[in-house]
Amino acid sequence: MAKKETKTETKVETKNEKKIVIKVEGKEWEALVDEAFKKANKKAKIDGFRPGKAPKEIYVKHYGMESLYYEASNNAVEKAYDKMLEENSDLQIVAQPVVDITNIGAEGIEFEFTLTLKPEVTLGKYTGLKAKKEKVTVTKEEIEHSIQHMQEHYKENVIKEGKIENGDVAVIDFEGFKDGVAFEGGKGENYSLEIGSNTFIPGFEEQLVGMSAGEEKEIHVTFPEEYHSEELKGQAVIFKVKVNEVKEVHIPELDKDFFDDLGMEGIDSKESLEKQVKENIKTQKEKEAEDKWINDLLEEAASTMKVDIPNAMIEEEVSRMVQEYSQNIQMQGITLEQFYQFTGLTEEKLREEYKDQATKRVTYRLMIDAIIAKEKIDVTDKELDEEVTKITSKYQMSKEDFFKNFGEDAVRYDLKVRKVFDLLKGEK
Repeated sequence: MAKKETKTETKVETKNEKKIVIKVEGKEWEALVDEAFKKANKKAKIDGFRPGKAPKEIYVKHYGMESLYYEASNNAVEKAYDKMLEENSDLQIVAQPVVDITNIGAEGIEFEFTLTLKPEVTLGKYTGLKAKKEKVTVTKEEIEHSIQHMQEHYKENVIKEGKIENGDVAVIDFEGFKDGVAFEGGKGENYSLEIGSNTFIPGFEEQLVGMSAGEEKEIHVTFPEEYHSEELKGQAVIFKVKVNEVKEVHIPELDKDFFDDLGMEGIDSKESLEKQVKENIKTQKEKEAEDKWINDLLEEAASTMKVDIPNAMIEEEVSRMVQEYSQNIQMQGITLEQFYQFTGLTEEKLREEYKDQATKRVTYRLMIDAIIAKEKIDVTDKELDEEVTKITSKYQMSKEDFFKNFGEDAVRYDLKVRKVFDLLKGEK
């Protein structure tokens, strides 16, 4: 049989989609099947032959030629995928290409790649926009609330004599019983429970009020109907509780000891703390106002643009958002699977919730790229160097390590995006 090369052909295309068929045939396909056979033969159990020693015709008779196609097709798709990307490097592919095996057999294999292409954007009005930045003010109440929060952070629980009152911390042992049988997850020892925090089942904390250290009691409560455990939702149970200690919460005064604990440079009085807190709140609110202004400008500019966004782009952005959320909750010690269990959500529902936000993200990104292209926005080497110097100084890393780990493309793009924002704000 004469050697046949891998064949590529383009099928009928839609506006934002390109379908490419790649066929691997002849000697090239035979070589991939032989490679698959050598790997599979090492694990084959065939009477009269040690693993890896059975001739190919014996292996095929025993397991069938089709048993080799899965491994061979995986190897073939990798090569076909690389070839497809190389031959279409001029295309702006904006989503992970989808590949389908449309035909496979002794003669060869055929793949169909579906490429999602960057859609055409017709820009609307993006200068002289009406959105304005909100003015920022800091109230006395906000300053006081922030200082109270700082005091809360340094509060201490001090053992007290006497009975439990609302606001105290009760250190308790407890075990829950349903119909006289202890249930899973209903036991704890030396658990610190702040009375009034509503941490436990409704009615539990209230029944601890008036108890003293060393006292034991049976507490009768009913689990809420919406409780996550099917076994316990809506069920009446009894908790056997022992109070080990009673503590009262001491909030620190605004004195020298408190200022020393804060460790904030130049803060040695209530007045200096209030001034610093006011500045901190103002800085945060300025950032929030700036972010909201930019979002309002993007929304206004996007309202007059025209673009037909491929669904694949939105779905890929949704996947990215789900992954971001998964990483965030993992930092809190919760897996995505546990999150689904606790909330009653499913991946399908979470993806649906993210769809509108993902559509906005993609829309804004396409619009920004179109503005960059139309306005010929670029970044000079000097601007890049200044930005990298700022970043590396902040995070105390060398420029060499920065470029090695992050490269310069992301920084260049971020600077271009900032120039687009300046244009939208009328500052360019």
